[in-house]
Amino acid sequence: MRKNHYIIGLLIFACSQNWAIAQSAQGTQAEPKTVAPIKTIASLNVARYQGTWYEIAKFPNWFQRKCIADTNATYEIKDDGNVSVTNRCTFEGGGKGEAIGTARQIGASTSPILEVRFAPDWLSFLPMVWGDYWVIDIDPEYQLAAVSDPGRKYLWILSRTKTVEPSKYQALLSRLVNDNGFSLQQLSLTPQN
Repeated sequence: MRKNHYIIGLLIFACSQNWAIAQSAQGTQAEPKTVAPIKTIASLNVARYQGTWYEIAKFPNWFQRKCIADTNATYEIKDDGNVSVTNRCTFEGGGKGEAIGTARQIGASTSPILEVRFAPDWLSFLPMVWGDYWVIDIDPEYQLAAVSDPGRKYLWILSRTKTVEPSKYQALLSRLVNDNGFSLQQLSLTPQN
């Protein structure tokens, strides 16, 4: 019985020491930098946005881990008003990959906020199969765009052509940093052959 009291006392002492250390460390930690919420474009004309877009650069992500080049997406308005999405890329060794999904606008018919899913139709009622697709930058001609999510975890830079004029690309990167608070350290260029 006396041994149990000793063990319990030792545990209480250890926990109280850990709590005291954690409390003193809290006072020395720097406040996390707050970043303003991400900004989307004012409105999106889906009819102009449809067609093929080539991936110029992206933040690496788990669902494109096999794609090494030639990544592109084709968007087409469906009869129900949603958008069909066909993503294609080249794998290491030359194989080709394709994923077919659906996107839907959230809000008004000009909303730049969409959700996309690549899960089967019969799972579309589940919120977790939908991913955020926010258009955060696009030029007036609908030739160069940036897409992300509210948490800035994902980023894609898309173009109607396989190459982008360097000055336009740099201007877009500057807007992403200055207007939307992105850190571009993990931005990875996508080869287009």
